[in-house]
Amino acid sequence: MLTLHGFPFSNYHNIVKHALLYKGIPFEEQIAYPGSNELMAVSPAGKAPAMTTESGTQLSESSVLVEYLEDAYPEPSLFPAEPDAKAQVRQLMKISELYLELPARRLLPALLGNATIHDSTLAEVRATLDRGTRCLIELARFSPFVAGNELTLADIYLRYALSIPKMAGPAHLEWNVMEAVPGLAAWDAMMAESGISKSIDADMRANTADFMAHVTGSQG
Repeated sequence: MLTLHGFPFSNYHNIVKHALLYKGIPFEEQIAYPGSNELMAVSPAGKAPAMTTESGTQLSESSVLVEYLEDAYPEPSLFPAEPDAKAQVRQLMKISELYLELPARRLLPALLGNATIHDSTLAEVRATLDRGTRCLIELARFSPFVAGNELTLADIYLRYALSIPKMAGPAHLEWNVMEAVPGLAAWDAMMAESGISKSIDADMRANTADFMAHVTGSQG
């Protein structure tokens, strides 16, 4: 059986987990935190998530994992069949990561602890987030899903890429991504109502105390 290595508080872990659950792929979830011996054993960088395939191959990086799942378990597909539409989904996935998740991640030290973020960093983060929201306004359809009338990996990536911007924006930037992109709030509420999303969110909440204890211990 396939094994997903990582931890439920991780949004990147949850991208892969959502795809696994949507496709109905049997898997085991092994809780392991970044840099731990358990994760280093399956991921050269010691990052979550990682995956051990049914054949024993070890893989890491969320984009690699979801692409593997599409190749190994093609039905139900999370990509459109037509090449241009598939490329548009990949484009939205990349935008979600590069211009929303990663810049907001720079504010995690303030969100998870008491770190002070310099004004120059805040300005850089806000500028990149503004670029990301402009891209969403231009490219996302929300009709009702991000790329059209079918759920794709663009929806899964965006849902979990927004986790940190939704926290960091109001807390540190006087900015709310839900208000910045027309249609985003309604789409986000729709996504949250799925059984898979509810299950993943419950697992994330259940993992919060253990993850925070890990963070505190690592800092100590």
